[in-house]
Amino acid sequence: MNFWSIYEHGFARIASCTGHTVIADPRANAEAVLRQARRCAEEGVAVAVFPELGLTGYSIEDLLLQDAVLDQVVEAVATVVADSAGLLPVLVVGAPLRHRNRVYNCAVVVHRGRILGVVPKSYPPNYREFYERRQIAAGDDERGGTIRIGGESVPFGVDLLFEAEDIPGLVLHAEICEDMWVPVPPSAEAALAGATVLANLSGSPITVGRAEDRRLLCRSASQRCLAAYVYAAAGLGESSTDLSWDGQTMIYENGALLAETDRFPLGDQYAVADVDLDLLRQERARTGSFDDNRRTHAARTGDFRTVPFRLDPPTADLGLRRRVERFPFVPADPQRLAQDCYEAYNIQVAALQQRLAAIGGPKVVIGVSGGLDSTHALIVAARAMDRAGRPRSDILAFTLPGFATGEHTKGNAHRLMDSLGVTAAELDITPTARLMLQEMGHPFAAGEPVYDVTFENVQAGLRTDYLFRLANQRGGIVLGTGDLSELALGWSTYGVGDQMSHYNVNSGVPKTLIQHLIRWVISSEQFDAETGRTLAAILDTEISPELVPGEELQSTESKIGPYALHDFTLYQVLRHGFRPSKIAFLAWHAWHDRDAGAWPPGFPEAERKAYDLAQIRHWLDYFCRRFFAFAQFKRSAMPNGPKVSAGGSLSPRGDWRAPSDSSARAWLHDLARVPQ
Repeated sequence: MNFWSIYEHGFARIASCTGHTVIADPRANAEAVLRQARRCAEEGVAVAVFPELGLTGYSIEDLLLQDAVLDQVVEAVATVVADSAGLLPVLVVGAPLRHRNRVYNCAVVVHRGRILGVVPKSYPPNYREFYERRQIAAGDDERGGTIRIGGESVPFGVDLLFEAEDIPGLVLHAEICEDMWVPVPPSAEAALAGATVLANLSGSPITVGRAEDRRLLCRSASQRCLAAYVYAAAGLGESSTDLSWDGQTMIYENGALLAETDRFPLGDQYAVADVDLDLLRQERARTGSFDDNRRTHAARTGDFRTVPFRLDPPTADLGLRRRVERFPFVPADPQRLAQDCYEAYNIQVAALQQRLAAIGGPKVVIGVSGGLDSTHALIVAARAMDRAGRPRSDILAFTLPGFATGEHTKGNAHRLMDSLGVTAAELDITPTARLMLQEMGHPFAAGEPVYDVTFENVQAGLRTDYLFRLANQRGGIVLGTGDLSELALGWSTYGVGDQMSHYNVNSGVPKTLIQHLIRWVISSEQFDAETGRTLAAILDTEISPELVPGEELQSTESKIGPYALHDFTLYQVLRHGFRPSKIAFLAWHAWHDRDAGAWPPGFPEAERKAYDLAQIRHWLDYFCRRFFAFAQFKRSAMPNGPKVSAGGSLSPRGDWRAPSDSSARAWLHDLARVPQ
């Protein structure tokens, strides 16, 4: 494989085109289509979609029934067919065509010098400014037929799917303008029949608010159909007798906007995006109700005809024409991030409030280290108490310093507990830990500087042991603080350790999101100014377990790798089931240049890093070994806790069910395809 090729990684480059139309001049319009088609071919585009009736103009009115125009349409189609013979893209071109006793508003699908098929418009509108049925026949009942065009008989009907034999998952369907606005669009049936790329050739004159309506319908269609929806509207050159035109183009994929162009363009314009066919396939495989719906409508979807073709895509490096979020759990858009943080925080708060109410309103026992995870769990607990009308003193918060606890983090823990008004205490675990190590015969007890896993886990285990016994003693439950990223890597002490609690509000929150949740809590003034200042100081502290004594701070990420990369991988594995080689490809595009793309608002400048392919590959290997071959036994016994992100959770009762004794060999074998 060529690692750098988008087509090797399950993408297909799609274009939505608009331009200057000359009314009733099919020859000029054919040249305009070919001009854009050549440009698309140079950029490696697989499918290019053009506006409705693009070869004549949509606003042609009764001129549509003139033989001189219709004769030239046939010639224009022949020109597009002949001159596309050496071009890469499948061209989806709008044209009026005679068939039997009527004229149909058609999408002509052309590839490399041949017409693959012709799709008529199902529902010509006849209301308000629209008067299409005066000239155009409805095509909703056209299935299983053929049409003669240019002396050749080709498939004709709304039941056509165009499938690339050499691009797995690239299955094209076309519908026309009004077809998208009806309750059951043709594209919905086509998607159930297997279409993944849904093209809409549109005339659609513009009125105030209509552009947003189009976006709503395109986004909805792409999400409901688990497909890409490609929309191309007519623009400059259409008649302004009674209407105006904005040339809107856009491409949605499973509810996400991949590309759009400025409206009211002066000339040729197109939106281009790399559609992820793997993502669509995975979403359909995981969403069983999608295929259940197909079975319900099998009488209509079962007889779709498939027209095969070979794309023969380029294998060179074409770049990647889509935005890849560095932090898939953390949107870079400020408004979306604020909304996500509001929802995530309140999901956690509401879940904890419900759990406490359901079990008789116990107190909450929590260990507070001064780090991000325990800080966030504490402010969730504080707000849950506020919502329940209970005093925050019902939160019993303990800081439990060990051999390597720093004064900075311990001080932050005390300041946070004091500012929140919880019941705070300090319990030094070092005497008990020293005694346990001595009774175990550990070398540390004899004065040797041996700081192994046992040394670390004695401290982690004692902290949890104390918290459980304190909960027994004082009528409380232990609130867990470990996050989703730690669960993925198994970075926790099993059983009597931080893996265990009575309830864990952080289990659905990835490490990369927690800092933004705390920033949101500060900026939205969920607590007083003193608490906000303490939270800001905690945000500036490096992630560390503080278990090994020494002058240099023990850094978690220096040992297990960057959480930024691990969370990136976790999202792709958990939500999409992607191969490691594809994850590496996406990660490189997201992370190789620190100055490219947007960073989440508030993300510290000093922390804005870049990773080369070698680093990405190394930490992918580490992730695959721990996630697939090691850490599942800890996840299989994890406590209850709310799912927070659409990216997924790792609860064995929810999003993730896996054996604890599986092998990582399949993933490591695929990872070997990534260049060293």
